[in-house]
Amino acid sequence: MTEAATNLNATGEQIPEDSVWVQEVAFIDSVPRSIAMIFVFMVFIGTWQLVTGLGLVSPIILPKPWETLEDMIFVGQNLMTGGYMLGALWITIKEVIYGFALAIAIGFSLGVLVGETAFGEKAVMPYLVAIDTMPKVAFAPLFVAWLGFGIESKVALAAFIATFPIVVGTAAGLHAADENARMLFKTMGATRIQTLVKMKLPIALPQIFTGLKIGAVGVMAGAITGEFLGGGKGFGELIRVAASQLNTPRVFSLILYLSLVGLALYLIVQWVQRRVVFWQKETVGAYDA
Repeated sequence: MTEAATNLNATGEQIPEDSVWVQEVAFIDSVPRSIAMIFVFMVFIGTWQLVTGLGLVSPIILPKPWETLEDMIFVGQNLMTGGYMLGALWITIKEVIYGFALAIAIGFSLGVLVGETAFGEKAVMPYLVAIDTMPKVAFAPLFVAWLGFGIESKVALAAFIATFPIVVGTAAGLHAADENARMLFKTMGATRIQTLVKMKLPIALPQIFTGLKIGAVGVMAGAITGEFLGGGKGFGELIRVAASQLNTPRVFSLILYLSLVGLALYLIVQWVQRRVVFWQKETVGAYDA
């Protein structure tokens, strides 16, 4: 027996090690997520400091990292003490939550229509694609004209941006059902509703949640865009005022806090997905510790 012959095949014969395929893991792929994220963050901050420290970019365009950090501390203190920024943040959060809920209701309904009926696929889907290709910002004045300057117009724009990914995810998931499973349910005498609920929807859940996560990312952009163009009292209005005053650190700090809200919504959807679609192991877009 040689040292190379350490593996056995199905018949019990020894197989040399050099004939056994083993997937090699690159060093960069073996680095833990936390260390990799810290490294990328430090490179980003270092590049930012280098660019601003050398004066390559005007401070009006890009503030220094420590200036942004100081303003983030100020904004955090205002939020913690219940200042006016907390009220503005709560308004934006309500716009995002209501918009996302509306997008889920509309997107899922249209997705079932498109994925389950020939009429929806042939007649409805082309119009949805045509509408989604239009610039969303152009609709903001229309929503303001229709719904006013209140929260309703911002909710409508947020839902408008987040709906299409949910439609596509739902329709694609319903089409993913195996033909043999369809025939089995048909042979057993299952109705169309029973087939949809008990077979197609469980199979479609992974792709439905993919659409939900894409919508969760876009709904924040819709709400803030609505505040930019249609007034309001949320964080978008605070960003607009800070930008008009050339207070770039404040703009950056407010954007970073909004990104935390968007990330929280994404993680909530991911958490629900892991509980509902427990049989699927997610490898893309997951944020494990």
